[in-house]
Amino acid sequence: MDQRHLGHEPEPSKRPRWCRTGDAYFPHAALVDGQWWVLRLNAFPDHPMWTLFVDGDRRFDLDETPSAWGQSAIKKSNPVLDSQTTAKALAPIRHFVAYGSEVGQTCDNLFCCG
Repeated sequence: MDQRHLGHEPEPSKRPRWCRTGDAYFPHAALVDGQWWVLRLNAFPDHPMWTLFVDGDRRFDLDETPSAWGQSAIKKSNPVLDSQTTAKALAPIRHFVAYGSEVGQTCDNLFCCG
């Protein structure tokens, strides 16, 4: 799903409290209503800037954070999760580093994901 469909999803209207993970591929995570939200940083502009995962399930792609989130998702001043919490948040998606891998269509372009 891309940004044109964000109006059909509940996540863009919520206000997550993002934390930094210290991971280059999944740099931001938030615990929202007992579920881990994780943003994967993609090879932009070849792919959308971000992919949002909720408890390991891909929700949608986006190039800009929803207005309800403000700019808090990408601030360097956000708190850093400890290593155990980060490991827990990223465990279900750790192997989805390459764009499309979560749907079995891994990008194999050497210039963006290779």
